[in-house]
Amino acid sequence: MVLALTLAAGIGVIDYSTGRDAVISAFYLVPICWITWIVGRSAGVAVSLVSVLFWLLGDLSLEYSYTHPVLPYWNAAMLLVLFLPTVYLLSAFQRAHLHLEETVRLRTAALHREIEERQRAEKARIQAERLAVVGGMAAQVAHEVRNPLGAIVLTLDLVKGELEKNEDRAPGEGTELIGDIREEVQRIDRVIMDYLALAHPRKARLESLDLSALLCHKLTLMRGVFAQADVFLKDEISRRPAPVNGDPDQLWQAILNIIRNGLEAMPGGGTLTVSLEVEKDAAIVRVRDTGGGMTGEQQEKLFVPFVTSKAHGTGLGLVLVQQVVAEHAGRIECLSTVGEGTQFTLHFPLRNGPDGLTLLEVPGSENS
Repeated sequence: MVLALTLAAGIGVIDYSTGRDAVISAFYLVPICWITWIVGRSAGVAVSLVSVLFWLLGDLSLEYSYTHPVLPYWNAAMLLVLFLPTVYLLSAFQRAHLHLEETVRLRTAALHREIEERQRAEKARIQAERLAVVGGMAAQVAHEVRNPLGAIVLTLDLVKGELEKNEDRAPGEGTELIGDIREEVQRIDRVIMDYLALAHPRKARLESLDLSALLCHKLTLMRGVFAQADVFLKDEISRRPAPVNGDPDQLWQAILNIIRNGLEAMPGGGTLTVSLEVEKDAAIVRVRDTGGGMTGEQQEKLFVPFVTSKAHGTGLGLVLVQQVVAEHAGRIECLSTVGEGTQFTLHFPLRNGPDGLTLLEVPGSENS
């Protein structure tokens, strides 16, 4: 504003000093248009009035002899008639320009959101198709293998009993071998159970529960597990109620799976942080370990079935976690840095409760 007034004053001085020979009155439009575009209509009107005042004072000080004494004021009014419409037209153009920019920005943002939604939907569709194929195969293989496994376990128990009765051999060695075989058979059975859980997930029994109380209770029962693994549990769970609509067994199984992954990522000990924050419409659970972290390529394949970096893993654990979170209308995110650790973040919608939180229905709960 000061610069525009200074420029207008400079034009007035030049106009006065040249005795009107240069006829530069139109140059008053330069500061007027500039301030109108930068600041707005009010500033343009103000500079227009000041410019006309400069012109009028200069004209009166030159003491021209007009045929009528009103003519200087009439000429000043004509200048104002030129300046003011210019200000109003330019400010209108500026507003239209800003409105167009804002419209383009909003539509561009909406287009980006639509593209992201389509990408997420496409990924979800591909994941659903992959899980459908895997589930069908898993169910068939699991049912075919599980019965023979039961027979093998029964036979091993009989063999173990016979070895313990035989005093001519060292029963300790034979019993140890039988125990090793039984352990491997149980591992195969766990793999089959994962396959069955993927192919035929248990129907969620949705109920109102306090996620904060659930986590506090379950983690208290796991103190011994953390001590045995030489891992310090850092409890950052908010004691504020976190009412959600969900299946407590499935929710805890999903969170427990992530906790176990964190423990396995710290074979030499470390710190596992479990936090819960209650926001306006969501309960946010974070599980962070201080393990070795993951590369970008590993993170991209986290939820791909059968892809695992564990020696005895099935690659289905996080797939099942993702499935449970999706059934509870939530979402899961992972942030990992090599050498620093990994953090999983689970978002669950809050349900309506005594404290007036918003109810968010869980889609697909009837056919989960």
